[in-house]
Amino acid sequence: MIEADHHDQVHERHGGFSLTTPLLADELSEVAETGSGGHHFPASTARNTSVFTTCFNGLNALSGSNPKLEEVESNHDQATPGTTTFFKTCFNGLNALSGVGILSVPYALASGGWLSLILFFTIALAAFYSGLLIKRCMDFDSNIRTYPDIGERAFGSKGRIIISIIMYTELYLVSAGFLILEGDNLSNLFPGVGFEFGGFAIDGKQCFVLIVALVILPSVWLDNLSLLSYLSASGVLASAIILGSILWTGAFDGIGFHQVGTPLNLSGIPTAVSLFAFCYCAHPVFPTLYTSMKNKHQFSNVLLLCFILCTICYASMAVFGYLMFGPGVQSQITLNLPTAKLSSKVAIYTTLVNPIAKYALMVTPIIDAVKNSFPCPINKTLFSLLVGTTLVISSVIVALSVPFFASLMSLVGAFLSVTASIILPCLCYLKISGTYRRFGCELVLLVGTILMGVAVTVFGTYTSVLEIIGNLRM
Repeated sequence: MIEADHHDQVHERHGGFSLTTPLLADELSEVAETGSGGHHFPASTARNTSVFTTCFNGLNALSGSNPKLEEVESNHDQATPGTTTFFKTCFNGLNALSGVGILSVPYALASGGWLSLILFFTIALAAFYSGLLIKRCMDFDSNIRTYPDIGERAFGSKGRIIISIIMYTELYLVSAGFLILEGDNLSNLFPGVGFEFGGFAIDGKQCFVLIVALVILPSVWLDNLSLLSYLSASGVLASAIILGSILWTGAFDGIGFHQVGTPLNLSGIPTAVSLFAFCYCAHPVFPTLYTSMKNKHQFSNVLLLCFILCTICYASMAVFGYLMFGPGVQSQITLNLPTAKLSSKVAIYTTLVNPIAKYALMVTPIIDAVKNSFPCPINKTLFSLLVGTTLVISSVIVALSVPFFASLMSLVGAFLSVTASIILPCLCYLKISGTYRRFGCELVLLVGTILMGVAVTVFGTYTSVLEIIGNLRM
């Protein structure tokens, strides 16, 4: 109950801009009093806290820990005692880092060529380093419990608002991406579906986007999402099943791994890097992973293990997918699979189930933020239904208007994921630690990481916007 009171106080103090991200571990469920592909939020109660981390379920020491932080870290342990074990925190971290990004990494590799794998590992390394920086920012102040708290500690209320807006926007666009993914894969499974309504012809993809939205809609009306949170815990298993099914298809179902590919495609590098960055967008979850741990000194090891395993999984999918389909690999590798094969069906159906289970968890933080931004309505239930329905309708409009999964996720990765997962942690750490006042290796590393992030953001966003505009004109 102490944690719940703390969350309420933080939320009231900042007018609704708070990131609270609970975990799937049983211990956290007790603390929060509630029942996460590849890469987020406000909540007025500890119940809402349980919503976010699971939606990214849903994702690790370049620099040594600062010896001066040991005393601070000890104070942090006493101020925010955790109950989650090392292995359960690892599971939650893997759940946060694994997501739908695994479907697009073969396309990303095909866009950039084999040498773009160097950039993939560079992005992974930078994301791991920025994850460590989030931990070190929290070590400076025991009152920091969420990602927006870090922004406020560094840059005041403006920092909190900026971080919150970036994360909510990322959540919203990813939820629209879920609908696009569902429409693409269902139309691949059931070609030729379509109908006319009021003189308007609706093709298969659009039809399935609307159907999936209707299926998902009741889930955003629920007040208690504990059941969906447990369903979303399948994220790690789903990624493993998808990878295993696709490898089986390549090895035993006549596809093979015979494509040569190209060494380097400079024009596709921005798209490739943007999609790679999308795989590592779980950083808003890290503060709660940290505060939930029984032994917070092990958090760096948690990050290291989670990043290593997820990077191996992403890299394996990218390499084998590219070897299977070469330059012809589509924005989602499941669209290349022969639908008559059992292994392909397993991969596709697994891909379809996850977004449906995760959609409500993804958008509920946004719904909470909207509700908390308005004066208390007369009928809270009706207002909640109205906000949830409006959000689903608007995401359907986005999915129908910009039905290009790879381009949209590339935009999210370049503009939002890189900003939230690489640039902002470095900037916040520079300010909180005071490192910017003294020249040294750490300052050079931080500035270099920020400049790399800015370059990816600028070129990746520009390329993604051009791709979307070009696709809309076709």
